[in-house]
Amino acid sequence: MTEQTAARLEPADAVGADTADRTTSRLEEEGEIAADYLEEFLDIVDLDGDIELDIDHGRAAVEIVAESDSQARLSRLVGSDGEVLDALQELTRLAVQTSTGERSRLMLDIAGHRAGRRRELTELAEQAIAQVRSTGEEVSLPSMNPFERKVVHDAVAAAELVSDSEGVEPHRRVVIRAESS
Repeated sequence: MTEQTAARLEPADAVGADTADRTTSRLEEEGEIAADYLEEFLDIVDLDGDIELDIDHGRAAVEIVAESDSQARLSRLVGSDGEVLDALQELTRLAVQTSTGERSRLMLDIAGHRAGRRRELTELAEQAIAQVRSTGEEVSLPSMNPFERKVVHDAVAAAELVSDSEGVEPHRRVVIRAESS
């Protein structure tokens, strides 16, 4: 590489780094706003929990965790099949959007529910992938929410197969194929 080429690349690298810094800063701000909102919410419903913030796959990730003796009470915020968690995530996203003026894609987890569900779904996807590979026929999975479908799509992509979401909410499901039709 010549000095002239290197000189031309440095500003682009600096711009890329600046953009990455702004993105990280924006996601950290989303996490902080979400944490403030959720702390107030926990106070209102009189539940104990600690808020942990992270950035995961280009999204603010917020988790409410508790000591094992408070875990059962906190899990009420998950609901059966995670519907309460989904609703609280949407409310939290709206609180962030109200504050920042921008749509948020933050992910909320409570008491490790989504982390556990991610493990279950990855295992289900791996079984379906093995079936597609052995039979060559497509496999249709049960209806899933958007978070669950994304987990399956990611596992299928990693296995270098093809997946599509079919159907209409709330009955959308993932169909896995050996190759695109």
